[in-house]
Amino acid sequence: MTETPQPKTSEPVPTVELVTELAPGDLDDLIDATDSAISDGGGFGWVRLPAREVLERYWRGVMTMPSRILFVGRMDGVICGTAQLITPQKNNEAQNFAVTMTTVFVAPWARGHGLARMMVEKMEEVARDEGYSAINLDVRESQDVAIKLYESMGYVHFGTHPFYARVDGKVIPGRYYYKVLDPSGLKERPEIDLV
Repeated sequence: MTETPQPKTSEPVPTVELVTELAPGDLDDLIDATDSAISDGGGFGWVRLPAREVLERYWRGVMTMPSRILFVGRMDGVICGTAQLITPQKNNEAQNFAVTMTTVFVAPWARGHGLARMMVEKMEEVARDEGYSAINLDVRESQDVAIKLYESMGYVHFGTHPFYARVDGKVIPGRYYYKVLDPSGLKERPEIDLV
């Protein structure tokens, strides 16, 4: 008796990229992934699903802001997650060595393939390449999976805000983290005498 060959099922292919322009279909993918993440409780600030037009304006706005660097995670070419780095304002010379990581999420249907870790690694790489020495982030204490990821990647918890967010009428603490990317960029520098 011969066995009938079974068709091979290929594993989904996760990829991450820095986005400077949205290709046709990307905006719809971004909105769909955002809808999915918000509905699942991880909508980077949103707790109720906003109208599609609101999300469209949000993502178009992100693309126009020079201080935001957008990364997307794709599964087989479809956007299913995002992350952003916020660079310091030009007038903030005191903190010009650090970027802030924000809006990291993966749609529920795309989880379990390492995409969040890949996005964080890509953000760290870009931040290093751009000359930043540290990354800061904050996260709701209820986001257990995200906290576990950040801590496993060397992010250091340095504080908790007891009144960080309100979700479904309940106040939730938030955790604050940092990671040093380049210790040499954080060394003390002598003050310049302007007299």
